[in-house]
Amino acid sequence: MALKDVVAGVRNEAGIATVLGLLKQSFGERFQTGQSFREQHAHTTTYLPAQLPDGVVFVENVEDVTAVVKTCAAHKVPMIPFGTGTSLEGQINASSGGISIDFSRMNRVLSVNAEDLDCTVEPGITREELNTHLRDTGLFFPIDPGANASIGGMASTRASGTNAVRYGTMKDNVLALTVVTANGEEIRTAHRAKKTSAGYDLTRLFIGAEGTLGVITSVTLKLQGIPEKIGGGVCGFPSLKAACDAVITTIQMGIPVARIELLDEMQMRACNAYSKLSYAEKPTLFLEFHGTEATVALQAEQFKEIAAEFGADEFLYTANAEERSQLWKARHNAYWAGMALDPSLTGLSTDVCVPISRLADCVAETQADIRETGLLAPIVGHAGDGNFHVLVLFDAHNPKDVARAEGFVSRLNSRALAMDGTCTGEHGVGQGKMSFLEQEMGSALDVMRQIKRGLDPDNLFNPGKIFRL
Repeated sequence: MALKDVVAGVRNEAGIATVLGLLKQSFGERFQTGQSFREQHAHTTTYLPAQLPDGVVFVENVEDVTAVVKTCAAHKVPMIPFGTGTSLEGQINASSGGISIDFSRMNRVLSVNAEDLDCTVEPGITREELNTHLRDTGLFFPIDPGANASIGGMASTRASGTNAVRYGTMKDNVLALTVVTANGEEIRTAHRAKKTSAGYDLTRLFIGAEGTLGVITSVTLKLQGIPEKIGGGVCGFPSLKAACDAVITTIQMGIPVARIELLDEMQMRACNAYSKLSYAEKPTLFLEFHGTEATVALQAEQFKEIAAEFGADEFLYTANAEERSQLWKARHNAYWAGMALDPSLTGLSTDVCVPISRLADCVAETQADIRETGLLAPIVGHAGDGNFHVLVLFDAHNPKDVARAEGFVSRLNSRALAMDGTCTGEHGVGQGKMSFLEQEMGSALDVMRQIKRGLDPDNLFNPGKIFRL
């Protein structure tokens, strides 16, 4: 992540002025240009500076979306899709100005096909809203990035989260999309069949595209049955390497753990203070198992034996729903817990992902780098995927401290790439990871640019993100 990547693009002042008038005429009070609305629709998470849109339109249906796209396209004005604004890499910044398309009112469940284990939803519905709707069907949508993000935003950033080790990421759980393209036409990328060999995989082309190729208007998702039994627990380890090695062994043995999260000593201290817990402040794994009474008990016992091999403390297992809820609430609040370590500092949240066999090495080297650099930077990760996050706390008003934080992040990404990993497991690229994507993809970026130019020749869909044109 580097401030140099948050640049202002060229503004089409005449086109923007015209579009502001046209959208106000078409949408009335559903189109806002006030400062507070614009600020709410620009980047505010982590230290990347906000770049405000010129207006915000609250769409309610596909017809609204196509009208906005056609109007903006006719006058060469950028469009930035907006879900809930929880992205971490500047994905919703309006680097060249333009119109923020707010999907919060397109939040309906369009269909649930319980027999086929799938549903189709509008992009503005959040994952919690969806699971509340599904509760009486005995089904749930398993992708849980922590934040109560919108489904459209999760698809656009290829989100994953705590359940990904068992249920996969968004790319594994989206069957089809409808998308409004640059000419204002809505296309459908696939049907509901669980597999297809029909042409290019357009669904996955748009998943992770961060709104740079078109505007998603519906998402068809795979669903899962709510487990008969859920159990979970906490286990402390003598070292970070021991905890990582226990994760690697658990995955390699094929234990179908639903969640296996790693928190280092600093993160445990933060969680204890913020969530009023009393766990040992040492490298710790949070786990959850899904299945029947018998399979969950077996999985827990298998993990207990593995943990003991690596010198772990007693595995504190529970099947009590309230106790599990408290545990995972603390995990989901890890970001805020980390920020509370020193409220006077700014937080920079970053992530990398490596092959599971390299996880212990990457985390250990990163922790050593943190110590040598003198940073306050807790580590938390979706360890079963080889994906971990570092929250770097620093003084954003001190240029030397900013340089120190950015230098650490650069080394972290280079370290992951050297281990055949990636610069981002789930945050996405946005503006903050652009430089590292160049390192990771090399000449393959030229292919991405060709796709972008082919689908969005005027660079109107979320410009200034992922790579430089």
